[in-house]
Amino acid sequence: MNMKKIMACIALTLVFYGMEAQEGLGRNVPANSEELETIEKIKAIRESSRNNRDQRLIVLGYIGNLLERGSTNEEICLTLEYLSLEGTQNKARENGRLVNDYPEVRKEAARYLGILGTADAKRALIRICNVETEPTVLQEAVKSLGDIGMNDNDETVNAIVWVADKFDRNIVPNNLLALSAIDALDRIAAKNNGLTNPNAYTLLIRISEGSYRLDVRERAKQILINFREYMGMR
Repeated sequence: MNMKKIMACIALTLVFYGMEAQEGLGRNVPANSEELETIEKIKAIRESSRNNRDQRLIVLGYIGNLLERGSTNEEICLTLEYLSLEGTQNKARENGRLVNDYPEVRKEAARYLGILGTADAKRALIRICNVETEPTVLQEAVKSLGDIGMNDNDETVNAIVWVADKFDRNIVPNNLLALSAIDALDRIAAKNNGLTNPNAYTLLIRISEGSYRLDVRERAKQILINFREYMGMR
């Protein structure tokens, strides 16, 4: 190959890589820019609409879109934790009346924390378990803790057991919350090669022998069998 052909090949190669670089920039810059713009919208709406339910749902919609794109920006967790505690820990009152009690917002925030799946999200969900009183929100928080699966120092399992115990003492136990707790414990065990926390076993035995629906009791019995199998594998 003569020198002219060599130089021509080099030139074409440089053009090719230059085009690839430009295409890469075209793909990445708008996405990053859009994410930053969305984060700023979230912050602005959160800070300017203290008592507006619809604005909170808009914020959750933005967060849902970011999570679909795989974003784990710190502002997402901060906002979700803020929304998940409104009306419970963070209360706004007008003339003595609570005006920011939106269980549907807290429930959706708990669901998104599970999708986010970070250690900070797990801590926020445990905090929800400690202050929340609405069963539907707690069901979502417990489910999300099971989805994340982290259980450092048994703090996640203890939070789930505490929530289930609180409602187990009702005259009419909450079947859906019990199922959420059972399934969450099962998923956490699967991700951690079993559970050794005696409180989890005590809860499952109590549910399996309690006044729950038959399908709930049978589910608890099956998870106890699964746990014993984990112990046999060790």
